[in-house]
Amino acid sequence: MLDRYRKMSASAAYAIALFFCVVAAPAVAADPVVSLKYSNFLPPLHAHSVLVDQWCKELEKRTDGRVKVRQFAGNTLTTANQTYDGVVKGITDVGLSILSYTPGRMPLTDVLTLPLGVKSGYQASHLANAYYRKFKPKELDDVKIFFLMGPGPFIWHSKTPVARMEDLKGMRFKSDANTSKIVAAAGATPTTMPMSETYDAMKRGLAEGVLNPIETLKGWKFSDVAGYTWENYGGANTNSFFVAMNKEKWNALPKDIQQIMEKLNEEWFEKHAKTWNQIDDEAREFSLKKGHKFTKASPTDEAKMKEQMKPVFEAYVSEMKAKGLPGEEALKFALEFLKTAPVK
Repeated sequence: MLDRYRKMSASAAYAIALFFCVVAAPAVAADPVVSLKYSNFLPPLHAHSVLVDQWCKELEKRTDGRVKVRQFAGNTLTTANQTYDGVVKGITDVGLSILSYTPGRMPLTDVLTLPLGVKSGYQASHLANAYYRKFKPKELDDVKIFFLMGPGPFIWHSKTPVARMEDLKGMRFKSDANTSKIVAAAGATPTTMPMSETYDAMKRGLAEGVLNPIETLKGWKFSDVAGYTWENYGGANTNSFFVAMNKEKWNALPKDIQQIMEKLNEEWFEKHAKTWNQIDDEAREFSLKKGHKFTKASPTDEAKMKEQMKPVFEAYVSEMKAKGLPGEEALKFALEFLKTAPVK
């Protein structure tokens, strides 16, 4: 009887042990889910925020749920000027913002904000990415850069018509650290203020114009306070946006997930580049319907604008030389690239 009891006990113990092994096995074998935070200062309904949301969902799909990303749009996790540092410190795992919001930190990359004469956001984006691939600037080594991109060209929107270079003289144009030197070189008067204050400043007559992409006529409602746009691309500049990931977080990812993300980033870079053109086109159509007037600069005035930007280039090259950075090479590369880079 005792032997029979012992045999039954042994069988029961074996069955229990086998049950726990079977139950536990999948938990041990399964890869842990990687949860990422993506900070983006643009509003949730902005076209680029929509693209970010699509990127997050597509990454989860392609990794079979091994990576899940939550987007924090509209400055809800880090503000625009905090995002780069937020990525470096791991406050956010991935971030989208503007490099010039950390002034003085990426001096060589400031070449992308010079009045190079860009014609579209698509062109500006391809220039930014090509620059990064060629120079791999050490100033961006503290993050994993997914890609750089740029909005459409900054051109002249004003309360009163501008038809020639001389008309800019003395006009007060909203500017920032990058555009103030361009406004001054063109003969206008730079008035430094945040974008958030520009609408009211123009409405009250504190500024007479703004140097910005066409998309801001709709997105920032500048067509309500500026009825005219002078399209002079001779000295058109742009901004340098970045999408980057915390370096430690990136290095900790399995190799196959890194490869999936790299491929996804190539595809989404092209989507973002095309979207810059799209939102400029939409804003142009929107403004025209409201009676906004667009005037193209003559070839003579485009040439004048280009000539008047030379001191801005010279100052950049001189500053980079003092820092031991290849500014002259970077500027030459950018100008040559734009000669053949597609606009759309």
